[in-house]
Amino acid sequence: MQKPEERLPRAHDVYESVTEGVRVRVRPEFRDDQSDAANSYFVWLYHVEIENHGQRTVILRTRHWIITDAQGRVTEVRGAGVVGEQPILRPGERFEYTSGTPLKTPSGFMRGFYEMEVEGGGRLQVEIPAFSLDSPYAENRLH
Repeated sequence: MQKPEERLPRAHDVYESVTEGVRVRVRPEFRDDQSDAANSYFVWLYHVEIENHGQRTVILRTRHWIITDAQGRVTEVRGAGVVGEQPILRPGERFEYTSGTPLKTPSGFMRGFYEMEVEGGGRLQVEIPAFSLDSPYAENRLH
């Protein structure tokens, strides 16, 4: 399979959502150097920035990802924290990390949420915006 021309980055390749003052930004990045199109193996990194613009401290306790490939196959990933951490975000603080996912198709999308513990009691489900996983091998881009 020949690789078509690379597309130029677009400003809207950063996806953002805000839940009760907690902003989540995601920037996906296709990794051709880790992918193998001939064997239907496509890899993306996703860079995540979480900022607390609220008035209370929050602790990221769990994550829940819903990953859908171009053929509609869904994989759910749940676990404690992110990249082995459960970051504490005081008002005005930010946490960034990078992770990745492979797909068997050249495009797909991800979405999900973080479960946050709120200082003083309570829980907060923070939305992770849906974001597109597009590679230069995709015939029809989802985004």
